[in-house]
Amino acid sequence: MNIAVYLGSSMGKDPTMKEMTQKVGEWLAENHHTLVYGGARNGLMGVVADSVIAHGGHVIGVIPQFLEEKEQAHDNLDELHIVDTMAERKTMMIELADAFITMPGGPGTLEEVSEIISKIRLGQLSGPCILFNLHHYYDPLKAQIDQMITFGYVDASIYDAVFFLSSMDELKQIIK
Repeated sequence: MNIAVYLGSSMGKDPTMKEMTQKVGEWLAENHHTLVYGGARNGLMGVVADSVIAHGGHVIGVIPQFLEEKEQAHDNLDELHIVDTMAERKTMMIELADAFITMPGGPGTLEEVSEIISKIRLGQLSGPCILFNLHHYYDPLKAQIDQMITFGYVDASIYDAVFFLSSMDELKQIIK
């Protein structure tokens, strides 16, 4: 299975985020899943790619040309697609992936997972969309989705394909 992982191009301040990212990469490789990600060597993005590579897994990166230098495109991937725009990057990653995992990250990560959730709601993707909610990082997003449900903008069935979890055991249950 091809699994897109969305996550920060920086490390952040909490070392447990890096540790969980390494575990996700290891799990992907050991379960013969292909990582699809943003193509960078920096931050948590580099951590997940390096972890998959270190454990013998397959990695596909997608990076816009203007970020190739800034985010330091990873030079040890099985495939690296260089595209023109961020929109092309998001589209290609979605087209290549069968499932989606979101680790902690910044505004770009939030934009990407928001698009995945929207496409699930519109029936353009079936998911699953998994948000690693380490240290309650994505609690505000979950609260916003709950608010959308309360106000009638989203049906509660969104949670049939969008999952907030905090452990590898939960991940293993969702993606079998």
